[in-house]
Amino acid sequence: MRLTFLGSTSEAGACPSLYATDRGTIVVQGLELVDLEARSDLRHVLDGETAVEVPRELLAEIARAVLG
Repeated sequence: MRLTFLGSTSEAGACPSLYATDRGTIVVQGLELVDLEARSDLRHVLDGETAVEVPRELLAEIARAVLG
C-alpha cells in the first residue's frame, strides 16, 4: 500500500494527519485515544484496532480539498 499526504492541522505536518491510499481508503495518523471513559463509548473494537482523535476542522478541510 502507498500513502499520499492529504493534510494536517498541526504545526509542520505532525499529528493528526490524513493520507489517501492507493486502495481508495484513508489512513489517520495521530495520538491513540487513551481516555478510558471515552474509550468505553467505542463500539465493536476488534483486535488490532484503535481510536485516534481528529479535529473537525481537519476533516472539513480535507473534504473540501478532496470532494471539491
